[in-house]
Amino acid sequence: MSDLGDESVFEDTFLTVSRTSEGLYKDRSSKFFYFSFPVKNEEEIKNYLAELRKKYYDARHHCFAWALGKDADQFRTNDDGEPNHSAGDPILGQIISNNLTNILIVVVRYFGGTKLGMGGLIQAYKTSAALAIEENEIIEEQVKTSISVQFPYPVMNNVMKLIKTHDIQILTQEMTLDCEMKLEFRKGLEELIINSFEEIEDLELTLI
Repeated sequence: MSDLGDESVFEDTFLTVSRTSEGLYKDRSSKFFYFSFPVKNEEEIKNYLAELRKKYYDARHHCFAWALGKDADQFRTNDDGEPNHSAGDPILGQIISNNLTNILIVVVRYFGGTKLGMGGLIQAYKTSAALAIEENEIIEEQVKTSISVQFPYPVMNNVMKLIKTHDIQILTQEMTLDCEMKLEFRKGLEELIINSFEEIEDLELTLI
């Protein structure tokens, strides 16, 4: 994946879709059911693919492409029995051209009896993927960093002040002999926030 368009969106943020979208595209009696999903890992991708295969068990082809990671550096395509590069690549092309990541697009085809040819297949899968994106909502999300901090109660006010100042999200917290919190914040503030926490006396910090 060599060209992802405007790479400025990947400095501290990335573009993805906000929800699931689905629809139907027809070409010469063939039906192309298209779907797009926001995903965070390959386990979610496998689950969505399994659900669609179960629901559309009688379809001839379940073609897809996905991209993961801040820079969309993890990706995969699958033609699922269509001619090589006629389905998965056009789907991935739409993901790339929209600068998207953390997304799965699946196109389920029911053959209508008329062969579309290589060019026709490429256009049909490209159009289906484009519609799946068009009918979804593209959103900008922040790349996150997670840390664990452990500290004695006397410095609690200092910790909470930093959390409030930098809009840090508290994922979990445990109050025992000491206090332990798991925190999440945007990666662009990582150096500033970590340095600020390390200035607090008796606080231990670990990157998660």
